[in-house]
Amino acid sequence: MTSFDAALSALPDLRPGVQPIQPEEYRQRLQRLQSLLRAEGLQALYLHAGSSLRYFMGTPWYPSERLLGALVPAEGEPFYIAPGFERDALMDRWGLAAPLQLWDEHEDPWALLARLTSALPCGGHGLALDGSLPFNFAWRLQRAAPGLPLVDGSDLIAALRMRKSPAEIALLQRAFDMTLRVQQAARSVLRAGMDTREVEDFIDRAHKRIGGGGSRFCIVLFGTATSYPHGVKHAQTLADDDVVLIDCGCSVEGYASDLTRTYVHGQANAEVRRIWAIEQEAQAAAFAAAQLGTPCEAVDDAARAVLESHGLGPGYELPGLPHRTGHGVGLDLHEHPYLVRGNGQPLEIGMCCSNEPMIVVPGAFGVRLEDHFYMTGQGPRWFTLPSPSLERPFG
Repeated sequence: MTSFDAALSALPDLRPGVQPIQPEEYRQRLQRLQSLLRAEGLQALYLHAGSSLRYFMGTPWYPSERLLGALVPAEGEPFYIAPGFERDALMDRWGLAAPLQLWDEHEDPWALLARLTSALPCGGHGLALDGSLPFNFAWRLQRAAPGLPLVDGSDLIAALRMRKSPAEIALLQRAFDMTLRVQQAARSVLRAGMDTREVEDFIDRAHKRIGGGGSRFCIVLFGTATSYPHGVKHAQTLADDDVVLIDCGCSVEGYASDLTRTYVHGQANAEVRRIWAIEQEAQAAAFAAAQLGTPCEAVDDAARAVLESHGLGPGYELPGLPHRTGHGVGLDLHEHPYLVRGNGQPLEIGMCCSNEPMIVVPGAFGVRLEDHFYMTGQGPRWFTLPSPSLERPFG
């Protein structure tokens, strides 16, 4: 076992060399969005504070109860809508500069957004809304502009965001490189008697040390708790021969890593070995199925076919796989495309997905091996290589 301090000091700083998304790429994203708006016959799309505002405008801003975002017309330049007192802070953080439309605390921002939309040049009809916009925001906007058609802009946004550029893939790769090293370090410090909170704190410190700014999220589970896919409310104490499941990630320029390893602290029994081997086989089958033009649902089908061949499932029944096989990743930890039954979206170059067909044995343990891949012209490519064996989860 390695001490916390020794494990932290051994981690390199992987931040040097990171290349942020450049302004020209943001402008290209906006141009593609505007082309979609024109094709749909829409006047504009409102981008709310959050990941889509960052994706198109390069502006990181957490959503709050106040309306802050950008209005992107089908023709012409976008502009920001923001509280007046946030003007300087917004200008300090924005990626792309654009005109500001400000509102004061006593004013109705929904009426302002309605007026701005109605004043746009004709050529389309209706305002698309960022899918992350809360319902009560959309409801207030509809009250302010009862004649303005509002449509869900989620699909327009997803159509662009789900296909990553080389610059995005490079940022994701760096984030995954960081988390893989952190996961290795976390295994090296485990000892019987340690509780999950100690490991979570170590992982957060390790992500800071390596350049990821701390953990974006962290799930550490021991023993029976590993059978709960997203954890339990109480801390657990590590015992010899416990199954260990650690699922964590960080961010690099907003782009997320998400990596899970499952192994045993000590000696694994025969049932754990059997289930771990099936999980490894299912993950490999899902990767093999992920070819260009293949529907996303076929990847989920491939993983489930392996499980069912070993008497697990079927479907979402337990023991078996209780959730989809994978999700997209980018500025959001979970985003399109989703590897799930019913999703006929073909896999295309630039799509990035998790591959995590977790097996849950209720009341006993769970095994999740999660790595992500991205689609290239030659097929899928791993961000991190899968675990070769239960005893060698990191190769």
